[in-house]
Amino acid sequence: MKENINVSLKGLPGFVPLEEIIALSRLSLRHLEAINSRTGAGNDFLGWVSLPEEMHLQTDQIMKIARHIRNVSDTTVVVGIGGSYLGARAVIEALSHSFPLLSASKNHQILYAGHNLCEDYLSELLEVLDHRNYSIVVISKSGTTTEPAIAFRLLKDHLEAKYGKSVAADRIIAITDSTKGALRSLSELNGYETFSIPDDIGGRYSVLTPVGLLPIAIAGIDIKAIMEGAISIAALTRDNKNHENNPALLYAAARNLILQTGRSIEIMVNYHSKFHYLSEWWKQLYGESEGKDGKGLFPASVDLTTDLHSMGQYIQEGQRIMFETVVSVKSSEKKVIIPLEKEDSDQLNFLAGKRISEVNANAETGTFLAHTDGKVPVIAISVPKIDEFYLGQLIYFFEIACAISGYILDVNPFDQPGVEAYKKNMFALLNKPGYEEAGKKLRERLK
Repeated sequence: MKENINVSLKGLPGFVPLEEIIALSRLSLRHLEAINSRTGAGNDFLGWVSLPEEMHLQTDQIMKIARHIRNVSDTTVVVGIGGSYLGARAVIEALSHSFPLLSASKNHQILYAGHNLCEDYLSELLEVLDHRNYSIVVISKSGTTTEPAIAFRLLKDHLEAKYGKSVAADRIIAITDSTKGALRSLSELNGYETFSIPDDIGGRYSVLTPVGLLPIAIAGIDIKAIMEGAISIAALTRDNKNHENNPALLYAAARNLILQTGRSIEIMVNYHSKFHYLSEWWKQLYGESEGKDGKGLFPASVDLTTDLHSMGQYIQEGQRIMFETVVSVKSSEKKVIIPLEKEDSDQLNFLAGKRISEVNANAETGTFLAHTDGKVPVIAISVPKIDEFYLGQLIYFFEIACAISGYILDVNPFDQPGVEAYKKNMFALLNKPGYEEAGKKLRERLK
């Protein structure tokens, strides 16, 4: 029987009493019930709750299309922004070679576009694609979100110029609304293969839909194992009414009680380079879900031990406005032994014969002790290993804990009204039809 990920609160005594965490966890059972019965705020966006079981019905079709894309191309560009690409990238980066373009095994390459408006990035991407045999997965519910829409327009034109319109159409997969929107219309007009984004699932909760699973499958990763991990952790979180051993309830309760002590920043910490984009996905999930009505923790992240040589000083001795959530991996996939040097000029022979992972683990323990001594609370999430099963567990765990945490804060964790503010200003400044008067007012302000 496989282990599960585990949440430890050993780094919190002295900051938040354990009995208070247990008490809030018990009170939060009503929020868990609201999620399961779909009666809480934003209940029309709770389709993700039952995804672990339901997506098994689609995995065969997703894998079929993934095989086709892998057969006709060696590279896929995933076009999307926010929740439309971060979850897939988190899993792909975690399970891929650290140097994919340089490794001996030439796996299918995944590149990304539509997540920025950097002209140099897009120009250089097109330069690379001149020499790659590529396909496109475009992800957008509406098809009109500015960043991915611009990127897809450029890439579609490039692909059609390179292969011809009919071949290009066979290499474009659209993941979009089931019935409406610009991308749906374009897909039907050109005959693109499509997958639907369910109406009741928002972007940041969509990793376990085709939005995340298709790019992950194209990368050659076992999506069925991901879903098995999600199912297993759903039993321990969504279906678990024991508030003392439900890790999602405990994590949600702990982070909200820490917030009440005046610590308004939660730092996601990893000690494994492959978890960088997991932190990026987590930041969007929690920031967009909780940051509203003047509430919520600010989600930040560090990659350790790298950032101990940059942000470590501030974490250790700066303002006491933060706490850490450490995602710790128990075992490494690969093995590197530190050699013995005759001269010992770097004075590291005391480490000779040890694995790098042992040094890293002791750096992690030493940092835990230093930071808790420095009045930084620490929540620890232990992961047995980095594989599909445990990434499935982590994704679903963070999603359901986020929903519970949002309800504790008394916000709707499934909307994002503030995201539209910058878009309106940008459209006005670019003279989008209908925004002329707003543009005039903004330009007056900028004088």
